Amino acid sequence: MRRSVPESRFKRRLRLIIRLLAILMGAVLVSAGLINIMMTATGSSRIYRSTDEIGFEGADCILVLGAGVRDDGTPSHMLEDRLKTAVAIYNTGICSTLLMSGDHGQVEYDEVRAMRDYVLDNGIPAEDVFLDHAGFSTYDSIYRARDVFGAKKIIIVSQRYHLYRALYLAQSLGLEAVGVDAELRTYVGQAWRDTREVLARVKDFAYGVFKPKPTYLGERIDLSGDGRITWDN
Repeated sequence: MRRSVPESRFKRRLRLIIRLLAILMGAVLVSAGLINIMMTATGSSRIYRSTDEIGFEGADCILVLGAGVRDDGTPSHMLEDRLKTAVAIYNTGICSTLLMSGDHGQVEYDEVRAMRDYVLDNGIPAEDVFLDHAGFSTYDSIYRARDVFGAKKIIIVSQRYHLYRALYLAQSLGLEAVGVDAELRTYVGQAWRDTREVLARVKDFAYGVFKPKPTYLGERIDLSGDGRITWDN
């Protein structure tokens, strides 16, 4: 009989590495799944489907999260629906301060100006519109709402898939918050956004635990004042 050739040390190590990687990957997938389940479960009860349902008195602001603008500077469909929803909330009288938080990191790209112009065109008084030019991420927007604008109690406006993560971050940062679902239509590319959101929730879970500073902070701005001081133009 032929003797079996002993497995080389290299092959044994390679097999061990593959097993360890498989275990690690399994742990990552399980953790990601648990994080997503936790965020959706804890956030569901704090999301309103309609502005008529909101029972949340004494909010410091309605925080509208940016969602991209077109090449001509007008809001994308997703952002437009967030703005429509924010205007509807304002008109209920439950809160009279809008905080538009988006990306204005480049001169040629200005989400917050598009957001401001939209709500002004829809009858919101100029003094009630505050702009956060450094809302480069959901985490930055909520952190700055607390530390720059002094908010403690907020109404967050976004689409439902995004609100779970936003509400988790607000809770992690010590804010009292509810969300209002701005999903008013079907959006192109939503399947990709839903997939990406799974990973974004894992990232922001870590942010909620470690609480790093946002990209920019800055001087304190009083939400009880005139919002036009934040416009810059």
